[in-house]
Amino acid sequence: MAQRAQRYIFLAGSLVRRFHAARYPRSSKVAVSNFEADHFLPYKKMQETLESVAGRLNRPLTLSEKILYSHLDEPKEQEIERGKSYLKLLPDRVALQDATAQMALLQFISSGLKKVAVPSTVHCDHLIEAQVSGDKDLARAKDLNKEVYDFLSSTCAKYGLGFWKPGSGIIHQIILENYAYPGLLMIGTDSHTPNGGGLGCLCIGVGGADAVDVMASIPWELKCPTVIGVNLTGKISGWTSPKDVILKLAEILTVKGGTGAIVEYHGPGVDSISCTGMATICNMGAEIGATTSLFPFNERMITYLCATGRGQIADEAEKFKKLFTADEGCKYDQVIEINLDTLEPLVNGPFTPDLAHPISKLGEDSEKNKYPMDIKVALIGSCTNSSYEDMGRCASIASDALSHGLKSCVPFNVTPGSEQIRATIARDGIIEVLEKFGGTVLANACGPCIGQWDRKDVKMGEKNTIVTSYNRNFTGRNDANPATHCFVTSPEMVTALAIAGRLDFNPISDLLEGKDGKTFKLKPPMGDELPAKGFDPGEDTYQAPPENADSVKVNVDPKSERLQILELFEKWDGKDYIDIAVLIKIKGKCTTDHISAAGPWLKYRGHLDNISNNLFIGATNSENNEMNKVKNQKTGQFDAVPAVARDYKANKIKWCAVGEDNYGEGSSREHAALEPRHLGGVAIIVKSFARIHETNLKKQGMLALTFANPGDYDKIQPSSKLSLLNLKDLAPGKPVDCEIKNNGSSEKIQLNHSFNEGQILWFRAGSALNLMKEQAAGGGGDKR
Repeated sequence: MAQRAQRYIFLAGSLVRRFHAARYPRSSKVAVSNFEADHFLPYKKMQETLESVAGRLNRPLTLSEKILYSHLDEPKEQEIERGKSYLKLLPDRVALQDATAQMALLQFISSGLKKVAVPSTVHCDHLIEAQVSGDKDLARAKDLNKEVYDFLSSTCAKYGLGFWKPGSGIIHQIILENYAYPGLLMIGTDSHTPNGGGLGCLCIGVGGADAVDVMASIPWELKCPTVIGVNLTGKISGWTSPKDVILKLAEILTVKGGTGAIVEYHGPGVDSISCTGMATICNMGAEIGATTSLFPFNERMITYLCATGRGQIADEAEKFKKLFTADEGCKYDQVIEINLDTLEPLVNGPFTPDLAHPISKLGEDSEKNKYPMDIKVALIGSCTNSSYEDMGRCASIASDALSHGLKSCVPFNVTPGSEQIRATIARDGIIEVLEKFGGTVLANACGPCIGQWDRKDVKMGEKNTIVTSYNRNFTGRNDANPATHCFVTSPEMVTALAIAGRLDFNPISDLLEGKDGKTFKLKPPMGDELPAKGFDPGEDTYQAPPENADSVKVNVDPKSERLQILELFEKWDGKDYIDIAVLIKIKGKCTTDHISAAGPWLKYRGHLDNISNNLFIGATNSENNEMNKVKNQKTGQFDAVPAVARDYKANKIKWCAVGEDNYGEGSSREHAALEPRHLGGVAIIVKSFARIHETNLKKQGMLALTFANPGDYDKIQPSSKLSLLNLKDLAPGKPVDCEIKNNGSSEKIQLNHSFNEGQILWFRAGSALNLMKEQAAGGGGDKR
């Protein structure tokens, strides 16, 4: 067995040495070296920083404020006002998944820096397509993606990043098992990075350019979040699961209700939820637009830390427990009450994660709304629900059904969250039960959750229903079929529904007929929180960076269709944008999936020009209510959106896109900002933005603008010419004047923005990366 001793990186900087462990010995209960824990955990430094901030604020602090403010770059001078000021922060760690890592690392290479400045890891989880079964799909992915995996592996070795090979598991589960600890501030290039909040971390999803900043030792900027408090009372029991907490919160807040806020859970109900259950809740906080979510340090976290070989970290965290609990009397911007005793299991969807149906009403709602009642496929696992506890509880339901001669009556796909989870549930017989139930175990990867699913059972356009324990269910998300009605729920409920095969089955009240003709009711799910025999880490899939990387070479073939060295965007020429075209006026929901589709397009995530051929192909054009069909205002002919954008670019016609509310919700993929910039776009004008996407646009030198009067959306037509005026005077809080020309007439409106002084410099330089290179060349780079 490969050496599994812990690995550390000790870094000098404004924070003390940071904990960086990868894998732990199978039987270890304490995953530290002979160094004392406080030599490498930053708690003393965090406490000192927080004391300087708390003295200035002179008020009780929430838990999230404590962790956030204890990572400030200049705590004594930093202006702090929730929802208004921009914080300069020093994150402890960066995590990148393979699809977004390609562009992030290409940007890092372009920066000219020699090594990452903070512990950073790349996780190969997005490029493995579910087709047959885990082993076969993994082997196929290694072959198809060899060029990309080789690039990521060599780049990690060259620049000092840890590399988790394909098959290791999903990024968020790996982070929870190996790197997360109470008080950690981490950024990750995936919107579900907040999963780490289940272990008391502030883990925040960002675009690749933000990750480059942190890896380059530049303080990371975040608008000071507001704080939503969720008071949990009662106790989780029976068929109710942690997933139901976030499904309920999604119903309350909707997909944009958490924008700009951290969701902080507290109250007596917290202690009834396991550490991995808390991670589930935090993970799916991305679906309400929250900056991140977290839970206070408690015994359930201590138990998980010990079970994953980090007992001494738990001991050290207990010494600084005041850092990881909210102050008495702290004020939240909003408080939501959820009673776990009365919380009914929910099934949310289709097409949006905030449309909630109590299980007792699901059948009635489905009939009323004409949802396809028969379930075609049931899927459990993913980064949201693939813990040992999740799998064990599902196995208990499957065992109950099998004892009556029943099993899943539909295809039942199981995605383990990590190699460690897979190996442990295999050893403990859980996989055997799920396979007898009819399950197919997929690779330890994202798979169907992100659209990596070679689905064959229905035709494109065929109306059908699937139920999943995933987090996201936008149109076409899982299988690229816009007619697939995807419902998200707990893995336990997915398993129960798979037995009946219909949406109108309620396992709490309804009877099933066994093979012997007798009726029975399913027993409520049961499962161990953690494995009694400890975790089996399975195959060693981690590649540590070499001590000396001088001989490591990173090659990108100029003829490659998968990878492309980046060229810097043009610098702003100092002129107003006059008579720019409207490439597309988008109607309704426009997520990052609509702007830059995933699925088969994932293979081009390292090649900006090739992936730009998916720009806006999923967005609905307001002119004709069609997707990927817009009028070329130069020729008068309708064509695909990317083709029209390329024609405009070739003819030096600047363009913008116009959209509605919460534009860019969903994934953190910065390709949705890079592509319009690459194809000649200069501005995105909408009613409101999702947080990550708005920042991504700014980073790439795009003007991210919102209507001062949302009704002005109606004044812009697909044939309009827009002028953005007085851009030389762009300043924080100052609206941008916009002139709209329609058929010879003109009208002026105002557009708002949230640019601060530093972000305006990104716009003027052409991008944040351009500015970084300028500062480095001039010796003005911001170093820790």
